[in-house]
Amino acid sequence: MNGWKSKYGHAIPLSRQALEIIQELRTISGKGELVFPGWKNPQTPISDVTLTKVLRIMGYDKKNKKHVVPSGFRATASTILNEKGFNRDAIERQLAHVEENRVRAAYHHSEYMEVRKEMMQWYADYLDEVKASYEGDSNDKE
Repeated sequence: MNGWKSKYGHAIPLSRQALEIIQELRTISGKGELVFPGWKNPQTPISDVTLTKVLRIMGYDKKNKKHVVPSGFRATASTILNEKGFNRDAIERQLAHVEENRVRAAYHHSEYMEVRKEMMQWYADYLDEVKASYEGDSNDKE
């Protein structure tokens, strides 16, 4: 499977935490159709370059030896979900990867929506646990 951009629609199940964040963002972004509208044209979404710029502003760049790119979050999620034993095809579908095997692609159209819902909720809960343990560590050091 390869290439996350697709000319077809891509339904993405979201966790409870993601939905809460989106509701909060809507109050900031103007309650329009897009959660992340473009600055110049609110009818178009922000670009992936915007995410890279935000990460740089936050200090995640090569000169600070904390180089992070947006696609790295996708790679991290894929790695963790695969290591936890989630269905490989469901993970690839969640990432909007396209099946390279033409025969399999012609016959395999499953969206794995129920598995993906469970998987994304598990991942959000896992990230909450990681955050809580990090916050607990930083409180112990003070």
